[in-house]
Parts: sequence; structure tokens; C-alpha cells
Amino acid sequence: MAISINSKELIALLDVTPSWQNIMLAGRHGIGKSQILTKYFETKGMTVKTLFLGQMSDPGDLLGLPNKDEATGKTTFMPPYWFPIDGKPIVLFLDELNRARPEILQTVMDLVLNRKLAGRALPDGSRIISACNDGEEYQLTDLDPALVSRFNIYTFRPTVEEWMLWAEHEGLDERIISFINANPDMLDRSGDTKEDQGLEKDPDRRAWEKVARLLENVPDPMPVHQKIVAGIVGVHAAAQLFLSFRKEELTPIDLLTDFKRAKKRLDKCELHQFSLLNDALVRFFETDKVATLERETVCASLKSYHDYLLKNNREAYAHLVSLIDGTGYRQLLIFINKEMPDTYKQIVNFIQTL
Repeated sequence: MAISINSKELIALLDVTPSWQNIMLAGRHGIGKSQILTKYFETKGMTVKTLFLGQMSDPGDLLGLPNKDEATGKTTFMPPYWFPIDGKPIVLFLDELNRARPEILQTVMDLVLNRKLAGRALPDGSRIISACNDGEEYQLTDLDPALVSRFNIYTFRPTVEEWMLWAEHEGLDERIISFINANPDMLDRSGDTKEDQGLEKDPDRRAWEKVARLLENVPDPMPVHQKIVAGIVGVHAAAQLFLSFRKEELTPIDLLTDFKRAKKRLDKCELHQFSLLNDALVRFFETDKVATLERETVCASLKSYHDYLLKNNREAYAHLVSLIDGTGYRQLLIFINKEMPDTYKQIVNFIQTL
């Protein structure tokens, strides 16, 4: 059984794993494997070359084309388009490894074992990382144990919280983030099945990003938008999303830009709604979005919210304080300490009473 890792653990693992050790990540499609790897290695100045092995029909797609060496009379292989001929190390990302044809996998064997392809060696410092689909819904190829043994294997399971924080940083539509915050089970799977067509449409992280991009400039979605969204994430997930639009959940921006108006809705909130808002508020301060808002308004609204919870809902206040004090997200606490020292003292005093 492979060990499970999330996004933060994957980054830490990449930091300490030697380049000569191959890594295999197992997980569902659309959970951000290639995106995280590409971003990580680009910050290191390395190029990521992605090969979709499941789409290759012939070893020549991987090896390159044969060519007669006129000097020796022997056949050699011209370097394929992805092979580094400048001598600089690359990251070779072998996607869909367990969907590849057996003859493709035989070619991969020499690559992962000896770091060579048709006798041509990868530059020193190059890394090989593969990804495998994991689940009964895929048509998969059994991997040779000898090939599997060449990899350090991990099941990649990024958390919902990591996706939401990523979505905040990317500036995705706040309504989508709020929906996933309230319905975390909807991020990766809803179980929509179209048995009469032999098709299954489930939401995944890539699909939710598409939805967010689609709706980001649509303040009032129409029925046609729901149909489009249903084609992206499935009927059930789309129905739940559009139902949430009618409920108009409070967002951090609502709270921080117009507290007087937000208070009318806070008065109707139940504890679980406060919890969702607190979660979203803490994540919001981990992004650059707060810098786009008027500082004095943010400080006044944040103080008003703090005082409101302290006076009207001690459970929700305790939850907010626990998030500020006990999670890895520290920017809200830093902001309060810097901009609102009196409120910071109240929070510290409350923590000491727990």
C-alpha cells in the first residue's frame, strides 16, 4: 500500500528526494499533479516535459525516428522533440503510465532504469516522475513489477483546503470557492452516472476551475449557464451550485467591504454558517486580495465582526480564534497584530482563558 501525501507534503518530498530517484504519483485525474509539479520545477529553473503515454500508439513516438548514419552505415534514432539536446537537465513527467501500451512500457523501462533512451543519456540532474490513474473507473494496463520497483510510489491526495487556498491565490470566482467550502465532498466527485449512455460525469478540480472561469464575469447566471455547468461537473453538482447562488452565502469581501449590510445577514446565520465564513476569512488573508481593499474599511469591518461574535455568538468567536491561533494560516493574525493592536490583545486574552 502506497503512502498518501497532500500538496504540501509533495513539495517537501520533492525538496529532499535525490534527482536519481524516480517518483510515481497515483491518484484520480484532475487533482493538480502536473500543475503542481510544473510550478514547483519552474521556480527551480527547470523545464518540465510532459509525455502522455496513454496516447502513444508506437514506441517510435517515444524513441524518435530511425535514421541511417552515413558514416557508420548503422541505424540510429533521431532525438524526439522533447529530448534535451542542450545538455540542461529536465523533468520528464510520464503521465498516464498505467494507461500505456505494453510496448511503450518496455521502452520506458530502459529510460527509468538507466536514464537512457536509444543509447542517448539524459543530462545529469534530470528527474523522472510518473503519474498513474487510480480507480476502477479507468481502463488500465497492469504494470510490470520490475518497472514499478524503479519508482518511489505515493498516493497523491491533496486536501480540499489546499485547493481552496490555491483558488483564492488564482483569483477564482468567490462563489465557487464558497460553494466548495460549504460542500467539500463536491470538489472531486458527486456520483452522477448516465448509465443509458455508458457515460459518467463527475466534478474534479480541473472542472471547477473551468466553471469559475466561465462564471467570473456573470453576476446573475441564467438557466443556460446551469446547463453549461452541468456539462462540466455533472447535473447533481450543477444543481447544488445554482441552489447555493439563490441562498447568497456571505463571502469575506461582503464582510470586509460593507459590514453594516453584512450584519443583517449575520443575524440570520447559524453556527455552521459562521464556521464556513470564518474558514473563508482566514484563507482570504493568505492571498493578495486583501491588499486591493481599502485598509481602513477592512480594519473597521474586521473589528466590527470580531466584536459582533464576541457579544452575540461565543461559539463562533471561539472557532474564529482557534483558526487564527491553531492553523498554518497566519496572515490574519499578523494583520490584526499590526493594524489592530487592541483587538489583538482581546484575542490573546481569550486564548489564555481556554
